[in-house]
Amino acid sequence: MTIHKIIRHTKRMFLLGVLATFLFSCKDSFLEILPKGRVIASKTTDYDLLFNNLDLINFSSNSQVLMGDEVASIEPQWSSTGLTYREKQLFKWEGDIYNIDENAAETLSPVKNLYIYNKVINEVMQSTGGSEETKKSLQAEAYAGRAWCNFLLVNYFGKPYTSATATSELAFPLITEADINAQNFTRATVQQMYDLIISDLTTAIPNLLNEGVPHRVRMSKAAAQGILAKVYIFMGRSEEALPLLDASIASLPKSIVNTTLVDYNTSFQGFPTVVNDLENVYVKNMSNSYIAASNRTLWLTPEAAALFGNTDTRKARLFVSTSFPNGLLLYKRTGTSTANIGVRVPELYLLRAEAKARLENLSGAIEDLTFLRRRRMPEADAAVPAAAASTKLPLLQFIMEERIREFAVNGYRWFDMRRLSVDPLFSSVTYQHRVFNTSGEVSETFTLKPERWVFRISPKIMAENPSLINNP
Repeated sequence: MTIHKIIRHTKRMFLLGVLATFLFSCKDSFLEILPKGRVIASKTTDYDLLFNNLDLINFSSNSQVLMGDEVASIEPQWSSTGLTYREKQLFKWEGDIYNIDENAAETLSPVKNLYIYNKVINEVMQSTGGSEETKKSLQAEAYAGRAWCNFLLVNYFGKPYTSATATSELAFPLITEADINAQNFTRATVQQMYDLIISDLTTAIPNLLNEGVPHRVRMSKAAAQGILAKVYIFMGRSEEALPLLDASIASLPKSIVNTTLVDYNTSFQGFPTVVNDLENVYVKNMSNSYIAASNRTLWLTPEAAALFGNTDTRKARLFVSTSFPNGLLLYKRTGTSTANIGVRVPELYLLRAEAKARLENLSGAIEDLTFLRRRRMPEADAAVPAAAASTKLPLLQFIMEERIREFAVNGYRWFDMRRLSVDPLFSSVTYQHRVFNTSGEVSETFTLKPERWVFRISPKIMAENPSLINNP
């Protein structure tokens, strides 16, 4: 769908959702108050219910999973008809991934979400029946939700953030009104998108009523603080990120639902639904069939597999090993076919470790890393290796490797690759994807080109908005 059609479709779904609420909750006099055929949200409780919406939870795009350099593919799966054109193009880091008649997953869910969030932002303060405090908190949820969507979009369509280029590089249109008739969208700059993201989150955080997690699909201060901290980390502003991460982690014990770092040594959860996962702070549920045992498309590279120690419980519990010819050993992720790309407890600790390391607080970074690792392997093996702990750069490299161990085949690595590409400490890295043949040898290699740090806007959206300037 194009942006215009996505918004129109979302309005229809919005009205149907509100209609269902009214049909089950209103008195017989309802149709005497509101005109037939047109149902609108009016009460504060109506806007509250809009957040309990599967469209706000389930995201259609998993493109980033195929683009991380921790994954490889093998024959005969790579050449099979089961792999789609889009999947192959993404793995090869090609620019065109959609045909003219295809909907783009990268825009479909975020634009739907933006309609709902803008509806709440612009209308809830005029709703009836709720206190001013409640209305502000609901508006804050929408502000933070909009920021999360825009952060995803700017990382899909805008180049990695640098202060030198952000004011000139184009990203994605800023959508701030729930207007189904809006057309002729223009792309905002990367800086304009980040400015709105920061403004939305800094506006939201003071007004959110729940410090800890009230429910994993609802925004809390802890989640909003974590999102803003991640934004600052991606902008290279660790000093501003650190106090937000401190506050977010400190708020977790105040959660209504138990939200904590699970000790895999003693109480591995298995593969719970995202709302029952104790490590989820805020749920955005991504379909990820690549981690299902039945899907043999993506495998961990030998280098990524080698990052796991033999006693690392993530290796034993989350992967099954398969030996290939010539001694090649790949690991296949196993589990459910969904993954949370919202806010997770382990990432809060890893982001804080990174912020501390970048600010030269190596002992503090090691403390956070060790706290996480003790819950992923026996304590005797959890210490950060001396070679990594001694200076800033090796420690940062170890943190990035820990992020691979923690989030392998879940798409996090692609966004890390993007931001590291403009980091002077890491920017000289060359990224490649490989396909291994049935003999265990590399049959094809694809090298990431600089222009592919961004997605091209889909043909469908370009057709409706011919004035848009597309990415190369």
